[in-house]
Amino acid sequence: MTKPLLVTLGMLFVGLGGIGLILPVMPTTPFLLLAAACFARSSPRFHARLLETRLFGPLIKNWQENRSIPARAKVVAILSIVVVGGTSIVLFVEQAPLRILIATVLLLNIAFIASLETSKPSQVPEEKR
Repeated sequence: MTKPLLVTLGMLFVGLGGIGLILPVMPTTPFLLLAAACFARSSPRFHARLLETRLFGPLIKNWQENRSIPARAKVVAILSIVVVGGTSIVLFVEQAPLRILIATVLLLNIAFIASLETSKPSQVPEEKR
């Protein structure tokens, strides 16, 4: 019973991580790390497939081995949040309270990313340097 639940949660987290690629208020990294953890405990096949993805595999492997992410990944994530989120707030949100709420969520995401340990160059897989 536990394995099907973990597989289902893993799929849900992958989906939420995918949404996070598009929506700046949704984080991607924590959901993909949760998905990897669920798959590691329930489905070696899904875990391997997630680790084989070109975009996320090296980052997840690095996190699992070193509990850190590369500086470049941090910069790209933070810049994406600022550019896409900032543009959204300025162009599409008219009410001040909603702007403040969205800006707060964006800042919390930025703070979370900034708080993660930064990989040393020797820890980063070759393809992500």
